[in-house]
Amino acid sequence: MPPAVNPWLALPAGRPGPDHDRRLRAAHERLVTGTALPENAVRAVVHDSWRRSLGSGVDPDGGVPPVDLLDDDLIAYREAHPLAPVMPVIRRLLVEDAEDDRMIVAVTDAGGRMLWVEGDSALRSRAAGMHFVEGARWAEEVVGTNAPGTALAVDHAVQIYGSEHYRRPVQPWSCSAAPVHDPVTGVLLGAIDVTGGDHVASPHVLTLVRATVAAVESELRWQHRDQLQRRSRPGPVQRLAPRLDVLGRERARLTLPSGPVELSLRHSELLLLLAEAAVAGEGRTAVQLAAECHPGEAAEVTVRAELSRLRRLVGADLVGSRPYRLLGRIDTDLDQVRRLLARGSVGEALERYPGAVLPGSRAPGVAVARERVGALLRQAVLRSRRPELLLRFAQLPEARDDVAIWQSCLDSLPASSPRRAAAAAHLLRLRRGRRAR
Repeated sequence: MPPAVNPWLALPAGRPGPDHDRRLRAAHERLVTGTALPENAVRAVVHDSWRRSLGSGVDPDGGVPPVDLLDDDLIAYREAHPLAPVMPVIRRLLVEDAEDDRMIVAVTDAGGRMLWVEGDSALRSRAAGMHFVEGARWAEEVVGTNAPGTALAVDHAVQIYGSEHYRRPVQPWSCSAAPVHDPVTGVLLGAIDVTGGDHVASPHVLTLVRATVAAVESELRWQHRDQLQRRSRPGPVQRLAPRLDVLGRERARLTLPSGPVELSLRHSELLLLLAEAAVAGEGRTAVQLAAECHPGEAAEVTVRAELSRLRRLVGADLVGSRPYRLLGRIDTDLDQVRRLLARGSVGEALERYPGAVLPGSRAPGVAVARERVGALLRQAVLRSRRPELLLRFAQLPEARDDVAIWQSCLDSLPASSPRRAAAAAHLLRLRRGRRAR
């Protein structure tokens, strides 16, 4: 007896047979013209979906789906969505290899709205023509048979091969998708989808998508348990560590248990340099601080005098000497951004980055810290190819003349975005300005 074929697989053998497309197109034509289909003309899951699409009044040759969410509304909705905290898992398992594998990775909400569309940039540009973009609604009752919409409709992982799509404009694409549930309540949260060419309808891709869903639901379960544990146990009485804020500020602000202290520029530079040395578990001599602070201008004796004043201001229990070093932990907004970037939380890092490190400082050591974190953030934003992050980064003073950032904004924005024209105009002004120089 032959083994049973998985009905949710589009291409069990991994590739279509020679007459596969012709038979599917003929069956589709019979259905939309009201002619009965021969038995086993298409998979049962596809036949049922076609019937639902027909009953919902979906036009097989109709226009693009609506874009329900744009710009700030999309960003706000996504940030509040239960799947937002697990996007690093999805990116690590699917998105990082999507460009090499010629695939698009999409994550929807339970209503079929695309919340994240990432992966191969060339494919995403092509897919934007059919409104396969963030904010568009790809529910089955809106656009007919498609993997994410049908997976949500039947609450099961499914593949849809090209000609199995109900709408003809979508038939050049294949897709594999699976629903995601809240592991505690069982509530449907959305779907994870992979879209691309025929190879996306092969069995191993559906296995990969289902494995990603399992990892996502496991991460959600872990996060839920962690939240319950943190709520149930009384927090230890801890003295809050002092906090140093230097991002986007001309002068640093040090927040102590006794309250905030606004530092002078020289004290801002010295305390930041000591905090950066502390990250590596080091201290600094007066000679080193003089070189990192104002080479050729600040003598060792001047630095010692400034450090003496700083210690009187913030307390000798915070800054030690011989060598000069931090005696306790100081949290800096700069280090917080670096930690978020290391975890892959690019959006959150960008939210915590109001601007460059002490932008008015000319101290070489401060300039190194400023350039390093700026370069890390810029690289992470460019690598993300996420239009809302690119647009947000482009508004920073250091990015307003950055041609690469604005070109990436233009490349990543869907054709339907009202911000595309403004990005194109700004990029044109930058290039004209360069030619004029």
